[in-house]
This record gives sequence, C-alpha cells and structure tokens, in this order.
Amino acid sequence: MNYIKRKSWELKESFVTDEKFFNDRRKFLKLGAALAVSTSAVMELAAKEFTPLPNLHYTKDLNQNNLTPNSYEQITSYNNFYEFTTSKKAVKEKAKNFRSEPWQISVDGLVEKPFILDMEKLLKKFALEERIYRFRCVEGWSMVVPWIGFELSELIKYAKPLSNAKYIRFETLYDPKQFPSQRYGLGSIDYPYVEGLRMDEAMNPLAIIAVGLYGHTLPPQNGAPIRLITPWKYGFKSIKSIVKITFTDTMPLNTWRKAAPYEYGFYANVNPDVDHPRWSQKRERLLGKFFKQDTLMFNGYEKEVADLYKDMDLRKEF
Repeated sequence: MNYIKRKSWELKESFVTDEKFFNDRRKFLKLGAALAVSTSAVMELAAKEFTPLPNLHYTKDLNQNNLTPNSYEQITSYNNFYEFTTSKKAVKEKAKNFRSEPWQISVDGLVEKPFILDMEKLLKKFALEERIYRFRCVEGWSMVVPWIGFELSELIKYAKPLSNAKYIRFETLYDPKQFPSQRYGLGSIDYPYVEGLRMDEAMNPLAIIAVGLYGHTLPPQNGAPIRLITPWKYGFKSIKSIVKITFTDTMPLNTWRKAAPYEYGFYANVNPDVDHPRWSQKRERLLGKFFKQDTLMFNGYEKEVADLYKDMDLRKEF
C-alpha cells in the first residue's frame, strides 16, 4: 500500500470546492436555490460572483493548515506594485490595460546554456498546482492567497545551473510605456525592480513561480503573467512580472536593500522579533479582519525553512 504523506501547505479534500458546483454557481443562484441555504453560504456564493472562471489546469491544494483564502476581490484590489502607482487601492485601475502577451523570460548567467523561455511553452513544460499560502507585507498587513504555479526548483533543474551558481537574481519588466512610475521616476526606487534568493532558498519546496490565483491567470496588479512567491518572506521579495532570471556567484543587490539598506535586508524573512524602523512586525492586520493577529515566525512556515538559517543571526542578517 502506498502511503501519501501530506505536505504542510496542503488542504483537506473536504475543504475543496467541487468543480461542477464552482462552475455552476451562477446558475445555482439564478434558480433561487440560495433560499435553501444559510445566509453565510449565500454571502460566500455572492462573493464568488466576482471571481473569474478557472482557465488553468492544475492540481488542487490539499493543505493541512485549513487556511481560509481572502476573496478574489480583496486579493486583487489591495496591492503594492510601484511601477504603476504607490497607492495600493489605485493599482487595479492603473494596471487594467497592461499587456502581458506575448511574454518571454530570459535565463542566463551561470547555466550550461542561456536560453529564452516563451510563456506559452513554460505553461506546457511545468505541471501546475494550487498552493494556499499566507502572504505577509512588511508594512504590517497580510492576506491568504490560493496561488497557482509550480516549484521554482523545477525551473532551476531545467536551467541546469553550474556548480558555482550560489544565487538567483530576478528582474521585472522595464517598459516605461506601460509602467507610469518608470516613465516619471516615481516610487523612490530604481527600475527595473530586482530581487534575489540564495540557491538553497530557491530550491526549498515552498518557493514557487506563480502564474495564477483562484484557478485563473494572474491579473496585472498581482504580477501578470509570472511572479515569484516565497511565503516565509515579506511580500516585496515576491517579485512580479519577471522577464529575466540570472544565476550568479554573487549576492544580488535587491531593489529595496539598495534604496534603504538600514530598513531592508537581503533575506527579508518574516520575523516578529525584528521590527522595521517604521512598522512593528509583532502583529499584523489580515485583510477583511478588524482586529490584528500575532505575526508568526517565518510567517508560519518555520518547520519548513528554519534550517536554512540555523547558523545565522537573524537580527543582524535580516
């Protein structure tokens, strides 16, 4: 008998919406069946009216943590994406005409052979799965997102990095015609946006390349068409709209560390014991909730990632 060991981010089958029910929800409401269910269920169904129908084929998350995702509306209406604007609530409107097709990702540096990966080919190359993750911003707010993507480690294996590759550098699209802040120099940071990971961090199973959420391709304000997700780190590490991935033997100078080195480090691990100069990290506000909640070490993923930093002083190497 094969025993399947569930991973800590997997959701129990009983928490997964039946696909037929999900696709027929509009018909369900129009037939008046809402009269037969509780008020809370009606509210949930109504909220799903704002969620686009899935257009990605993926394996559902079976996450043991029983996390409750924020609504699609919350996730897509409160975003940091400085290339468009510094206003979280204005990003959605500013980004609505963003063109993410066609899209290519350049992979170079310390690899056997540099190459360019077309987005369409990438979606066929890697099997997609859902990951319901906590997402924590350094500014003190958080959400829970049902991302769709694949493990970054799969892309690393495909790239065939050389033995002296110690870090991975990611770069966001530079297109002043589409990004107002790049055009006018707004946002207090240099463009294009840059992020990086140590190789062992990138190989951790929690690190994913996301191409969708709620079963649908990413909307522009959430980093269309492809972004990084590292759920144990603050959100600014999860770089959006990636066009270039470089394998290197040198620690990349990530954008926010370059802009304010005393406020932002390379690692940016969620740590309630190390405050940002402007924001306490001990508590956080989950979008949609009135009261704050305690911030968890490594955003609740301590068991999966703590060994990566066992020989580090996380107060100094933040």
